[in-house]
Amino acid sequence: MNAIISASELADALRSERPPVLLDVRWQLSTAAASGQPFDGRAAYASGHIPGAVFVDLDRELASAPGSRGRHPLPDLEVFGAAMRRAGVSAGTPVVAYDGGIGWAAARAWWLLRWTGHPDVRVLDGGLPAWGGPLETEAPTPAEGDFVPRPAEGAVLDADGAAALARSGVLLDARAGERYRGEVEPIDPVGGHIPGALSAPTSDNVDADGRFRPAAELRARFGELGVTPDAPVGVYCGSGVSAAHEVLALEIAGVPAALYVGSWSEWSSDPGRPVAVGPEPQ
Repeated sequence: MNAIISASELADALRSERPPVLLDVRWQLSTAAASGQPFDGRAAYASGHIPGAVFVDLDRELASAPGSRGRHPLPDLEVFGAAMRRAGVSAGTPVVAYDGGIGWAAARAWWLLRWTGHPDVRVLDGGLPAWGGPLETEAPTPAEGDFVPRPAEGAVLDADGAAALARSGVLLDARAGERYRGEVEPIDPVGGHIPGALSAPTSDNVDADGRFRPAAELRARFGELGVTPDAPVGVYCGSGVSAAHEVLALEIAGVPAALYVGSWSEWSSDPGRPVAVGPEPQ
């Protein structure tokens, strides 16, 4: 099954006998919007969302509180499961997640649901800007779902696992190139990258409209980075959000990949871990 869905396909699905549950996961990495106030995804949702969509809070329901495990560590599974059931998610019901267009937050929801056993989850390609259909301001009250998270083995990396994969397989760094090279670091304690990791910014996964590049182009892109069918692949970013977008791009390309959820925010918090700088992996 394709991991993404176009706006026209979503419109058809919503008119079908088995419409998907819609998750609105609007979120921004920036600490403040142009107004000087922190971005409020819930307020954006209240001002207009795809009819039937339920708001999901990335910071509170798709992650635990920041700490030694990073800025967006894995959520408590009870909290995550309760949020999904509140949104109407059941094991046998298709789910579509969308965000404000960049795709990172929606991909985080997609990855968590897939990792915890949901078989039918997709991301709206291009997010809300691609929708073009009607919006509503009233929050729905869906029937309680029955989804119970059951994590899969092998899809999550810890710091040691990421370091080992950088030596034995392919570890991709999904952050912007200047952060990988250590030229700037606006958020975390130190700049640079995990030794052996390859720079693979998420911005290269999409076209100018924010939609994913075709599968063949993505396969070629990752192939140039050394991704092959027999090489284990992992991805990290700053805090495990944009890396989920890279895992989704790899899925479109037909390549399974593990996610280092703690990512650079966890790695760089330990002064005992090595840091590489510059354009080369080592």
